[in-house]
Amino acid sequence: MRLKDADAQLYYEMLEYGRRNIALLTIAPTGTTSLMSQTSSGIEPVFMPVYKRRRKVNPNDKDARVDFVDEVGDSWEEYVVFHHRFKQWMEVNGFDTTINYDQKELDEMVQKSPYYKATSNDVNYLNKVKMQGAIQKWVDHSISVTINMPNDVTEELVGECYMEAWKAGCKGVTVYRDGSRSGVLIANTEKEAETTNRTPFPTIRPQTLEADVVRFQNKKDKWIAFIGIIDDQPYEIFTGFADDEDGILIPRWVNEGLIIKNREADGSSRYDFQYKNTRGYKTTIEGLSHKFNPEYWNYAKLISSTLRHGMPIVKVVDLISSLQLDESINTWKNGVARALKRYVPDGTEVKKQKCQNCNSTNLMYQEGCLTCKDCGSSKCG
Repeated sequence: MRLKDADAQLYYEMLEYGRRNIALLTIAPTGTTSLMSQTSSGIEPVFMPVYKRRRKVNPNDKDARVDFVDEVGDSWEEYVVFHHRFKQWMEVNGFDTTINYDQKELDEMVQKSPYYKATSNDVNYLNKVKMQGAIQKWVDHSISVTINMPNDVTEELVGECYMEAWKAGCKGVTVYRDGSRSGVLIANTEKEAETTNRTPFPTIRPQTLEADVVRFQNKKDKWIAFIGIIDDQPYEIFTGFADDEDGILIPRWVNEGLIIKNREADGSSRYDFQYKNTRGYKTTIEGLSHKFNPEYWNYAKLISSTLRHGMPIVKVVDLISSLQLDESINTWKNGVARALKRYVPDGTEVKKQKCQNCNSTNLMYQEGCLTCKDCGSSKCG
């Protein structure tokens, strides 16, 4: 109906002949496409006039420069990039774009340029939304625009932006909180901490650890796992058959206890499991590490080592799942992976896997289960 007011002839021609397209106007995301085409980004402000990019280093290239190592051990080289329009401004104003400027010189240069206080992080959030709404009025498809906010932005301000977008008539809006997602493009003024999301474990194992008892079944085999915990994070694991002559039998209601490290007379280590019965009396099962198949114990020591050194749980699960073992031990492997999945933080995204229901790759962990964000199907174990 707005077209009728703006162009009555076009309106009546559409009534008579019909419309050939479902939409007349659309706007592609202009931030990335402007970088590719070396043009202006239009209504999308420049993200940063100067920034760093990271390029992954081939581990076999011994001569490559390594500036950053991420949480999974991949090496990256960092290099400074100038936005093409900022670089053009530098050339016009007599700056040499081939020189390696220090941070103070770059900051002074940006302050003199038209980009000072005019990047994505500087633009007033609500005004940007209102501008998008004014333009959206004449664009059929949703305009893809990102509202960049600082890391410490409040939920109330994010909510206000979404409400303002709705009031302005926007069909869609994206809020990006700085630092909420890791990537290869980072601010030039910041050095990203080379740490994992996990709390560092003590270098020496405490004598006593709280432990979770996890039971699982694969086909006809019943398994049990004892998982030592520090700060709610897995530190070590003991596992094997729960009901054979070499296994371990404890009441079904026992789901927690203690793993205690003791010494034998010859000085060798021994791990015992202790739990309390319903009356509060303690029962100790000695030699927990010797109750299971030695082959399982050796693999468990390898897995415990990755846990103790702070490897993210989702990476440990992927590592276990990728092990190429004999068919006789694959059941054990699957059980260990299943036991550790319960400790993967909810919302952790899953890569290189597809939903068995809708074939989507948009998967995440929820309560230890792989959950599809698109169709909602869930698979545990």
